[in-house]
Amino acid sequence: MAALANAAFEDLQALASRESLPDHVALRAPETGLVMVRGRMGGTGAPFNVGEMTVTRCSVRLADGTIGHAYIAGRNGDHARLAALLDAMLQHPDHGLALFDRIILPLEARREARLRDQSAKSAATKVDFFTMVRGDV
Repeated sequence: MAALANAAFEDLQALASRESLPDHVALRAPETGLVMVRGRMGGTGAPFNVGEMTVTRCSVRLADGTIGHAYIAGRNGDHARLAALLDAMLQHPDHGLALFDRIILPLEARREARLRDQSAKSAATKVDFFTMVRGDV
C-alpha cells in the first residue's frame, strides 16, 4: 500500500495502463479530508501536533469480493481509486505476485531514483562551515 500511495500518479497510471483492470464497485468513493500530523522532538520526545495534512481515501470491491483500500497524500481522487483497485488486485492468490513484480517493484525503483536525484541536488547546495582560530587560544 505504501508503494502505491507514495508513487507519482503518472508512474502509477503508466504501469496500470499495461494491466487489464477488473470491474469494481466503490465501497467508499474518493473522499478528501484532513488528518493531524504528529511529531516528536528528536524522535523520542513528547508527541506534539505539527499540523494538518490533506489526505484522500478510497475503498473498492472487485467482482470476486476482494476489497482494496488506499490513503494518499493530497487531493487526487483518481490516484486514490487506482491505488485501491491495485491493492485489491494484488491480494489475488493466482496473479498477485506477478502483479507485484510488474507494478510494485518498478514503482519502488522509480521512487528510490527520485529520492537519489533529490538528495544529489540537495548535496550540491551543501555549505561546510568551519571556525578559523586566530592566534593562540
